[in-house]
Amino acid sequence: MKHIERLFLIAVFTCFLSCSSVNAQDSGLIKLMVNDEVFDVQLENNSATEELIKILKKDNITINASDYGNFEKVGNLGFTLPTNDENIHTSPGDIVLYRGNQISLFYDSHSWSYTKIGKIQNIDSNKLNEALGPGNVKLVFSLK
Repeated sequence: MKHIERLFLIAVFTCFLSCSSVNAQDSGLIKLMVNDEVFDVQLENNSATEELIKILKKDNITINASDYGNFEKVGNLGFTLPTNDENIHTSPGDIVLYRGNQISLFYDSHSWSYTKIGKIQNIDSNKLNEALGPGNVKLVFSLK
């Protein structure tokens, strides 16, 4: 009987360890490096982010983004993701897909038809503006 109890405890412990380890796909979090600052991004649950995670499993994605309209930094992905466009009102920290092949990181508000990718966590607009700075910026997306 003791042998069966021991096997049961080992099985429960093993399941606990494997079930409690969280990766980027499970938590919906990825990492974004903007210049030297690193941020957590909470992903949306849609076909664009599913494909994005598949690509990030192979390698990081680097985007050279430039300022557009004094409210966002936008850059070309170099490939296309599926779109789920809807009219949305963005706020600072929102990351969206535009035309299937461009990523926009908002530091101010705007309304348009986008596919929402995610949102930077735990950042205020002042810190985001400071991290982005004026002009062009390099965005590096990776799995946590």
